[in-house]
Amino acid sequence: MTPTTKQVRISVGGTEEVQGVIVAAPTSLPGILIVHGWDSDQAHYQIRAEDLAALGCVCLTFDLRGHGQRQDVRASVSRHDNLCDVLAAFDLLARQTTVDPKAMALIGTSYGGYLAAIASAARDVRWMALRVPALYPDDGWDVPKKQLDRAAIRTYREQVRPPDSDRALRACQAFRGDAFVVGSTRDDLVPREGIASYVRALQGAKSITHRMIEGADHGLSDERSQRTYDGLLSAWLTEMILGARTPRQR
Repeated sequence: MTPTTKQVRISVGGTEEVQGVIVAAPTSLPGILIVHGWDSDQAHYQIRAEDLAALGCVCLTFDLRGHGQRQDVRASVSRHDNLCDVLAAFDLLARQTTVDPKAMALIGTSYGGYLAAIASAARDVRWMALRVPALYPDDGWDVPKKQLDRAAIRTYREQVRPPDSDRALRACQAFRGDAFVVGSTRDDLVPREGIASYVRALQGAKSITHRMIEGADHGLSDERSQRTYDGLLSAWLTEMILGARTPRQR
């Protein structure tokens, strides 16, 4: 199957707009929203979106405000603003005629994983894949992200947090779909304790798969780590999608 692409404009709150690209296979069932991290953009995920669309999905990548063509608001955009971006993108994808709104997946990396986790509490998410998901205390939720205290955030991530500690972990605690959490053994931004906080919070999920990529850093800067993650994600999503399409035995 050869995926098709379509440029889209995503309205956020009626006053803001972000840019996105929908990548779709000719026959589709699930919708997959890919949320990039801070200091990244949707361009980094186009190849991955095309690979996932070939599984028989509709994928949407997009640029959070403060990234891509919306660099102009980088200094003022808050976590609240970016969560609104994610929810607006999710709703646009769920409205596509080829998408089953009951078969929606969220894939988030770092800051995007943090936002995806919170979004799962506000939308009907069946599958959620989080790679090196970041953690932040709730304080300063509406403060521009660039103004957050980095030292305080680093300290916050260095301890395994109870599931009721913040918005992201509380959302994970309430999540009842299938979850996939991937960490990196050489991550200097999201340490093992941060990953463990997410895994602990997701114990009520229908299923949880946890993997650590040996020798990988936060950004998967070497080709081996990238291939490893792509293989893990593809295998997990294939299992989830095929399971959803296979009639249950009675």
